[in-house]
Amino acid sequence: MAGSSTAVQGSSGESLSRLTGALGSALEGGADGAAVGESLFAAADVLRDQPALRRAVTDPSTPAEAKSGLAESVFGSHLDKAATELVAQAAALRWARSGDLATALEHLGVVALVKSADASGEGDRLEDDLFGFGRVVAQNPDLRDALSDPARTAADKRALVRSLLEGKVSGAALRLAERSVSGVHLTVARAIDEYSRVAAESRNRLVALVRVATPLSDAEQQRLAGALAGQYDRPVHLNVVVDPSVIGGLRVEIGDQVIDGTISSRLDDARRRLAG
Repeated sequence: MAGSSTAVQGSSGESLSRLTGALGSALEGGADGAAVGESLFAAADVLRDQPALRRAVTDPSTPAEAKSGLAESVFGSHLDKAATELVAQAAALRWARSGDLATALEHLGVVALVKSADASGEGDRLEDDLFGFGRVVAQNPDLRDALSDPARTAADKRALVRSLLEGKVSGAALRLAERSVSGVHLTVARAIDEYSRVAAESRNRLVALVRVATPLSDAEQQRLAGALAGQYDRPVHLNVVVDPSVIGGLRVEIGDQVIDGTISSRLDDARRRLAG
């Protein structure tokens, strides 16, 4: 099943919101975010692979206490303690569709890893690493094919990712990059996009894709981030792409909004006016 937090709505959305708060409390109380994230991914995988169990722990006709107890009995000896408590709490909540529980746990696993990175001062690096890995995959068809090849096992794909990234990216980014080949989000590109979105959302910031003809200095990036933060009233994380077609100036994309101050766009505009 392909999952995305954006697909969780109605009662499932309300349940996810409650669980997100519970996860935050657990992490603030000292739970290991990396261990919690790993465990939540494992629980999501089991629920996807075991439809009978998934239906049993989401059956609205079963008392919440019974479903919570079932989840504890199944996962208690296999998962991190804080993660087990979250899964048991999740089983007691209402879900619009049985598959939404696994989707929610997947989302919470990403949030746990993001918050763990943020707490250790590596939140910005995590976002940079995810963007960089996404660019590498997009620009290398052979790698993209290898990571999507149905003939290769998930373990083989994870090993390939680890061989490329280990020691070069943060621990949280490596774990999420490995997770991206699981097929939960269908493709690696979609998975990385989702992780980046969740990271920005969890850190209460916007992400700006900035295209420039030549690299920006650290000072220039800081000034641009500051100007955008002032405009949008939220911190802004920059993902900078050097694109020779820009010619000069820069193009900024934040969500659906585009600020195009490139020379190429002005030339295109002039050509359109001449043609008109």
